[in-house]
Amino acid sequence: MYLINIVGGAFAISIVPALLFGSGPAAMAHNIQTHELLYRSGLVAHVVVTVTNIFLAVIFYEIFKVVNRRLALLDVFFILVATAIEAAGLVNQFAPLALLGSGPYATALPAGQLQALAYLPSALASVDYNIHTVFFGFDILLMAYLVLKSQFIPRAIAVLLAIDGLAYLVYSFAAMLAPGFASQLVPWIQLPALFGEGSLCLWLLVKGVNVERWKTWASAATRMPSTPMETLG
Repeated sequence: MYLINIVGGAFAISIVPALLFGSGPAAMAHNIQTHELLYRSGLVAHVVVTVTNIFLAVIFYEIFKVVNRRLALLDVFFILVATAIEAAGLVNQFAPLALLGSGPYATALPAGQLQALAYLPSALASVDYNIHTVFFGFDILLMAYLVLKSQFIPRAIAVLLAIDGLAYLVYSFAAMLAPGFASQLVPWIQLPALFGEGSLCLWLLVKGVNVERWKTWASAATRMPSTPMETLG
């Protein structure tokens, strides 16, 4: 499921826009009309990503709640809020299909205005990305801490995840405050996600968690009484 999430996200967020979103509204409109199925496939892949986010939130909570239940739960909230923002933004991505199709909009406005309106959701998509990745950045940082403390996943992956989470936050806030500067960070700022989340996904696919250490944490969590003054550490 994690692999589906990563591959689907890369296809929907990176590959499809790179292939279809041209240098301006006219080029993008032409590409979407010519390759409508590809555009729709990107939207479907993005919907699948948001659905898998929910399942992954539950799965990771079940894995890491033995380490720190409150932080694992906080991580779930960050994932769900980020996913809600991401899913809400997808509604706008269907606008070009309505504007550029054969419906009433086709003749209601001049072609140039329709193309400009159809181009707007792609611009808003970057804003949506910058907002929801702030929450994902904190999600990844929490995950890094839980991986580091748990020791049933290699600590090197925790370091890569921490760099990944910081990269998300740096790029998101830079894009909101200084878009020109943020554009200069691409594609280098995207590499930590490839190494951090990619290595975690690969490790879980090939090795999984260290079961004995997980059971040790679970046993300790069972013996430890839960109190309102339980620390976050």
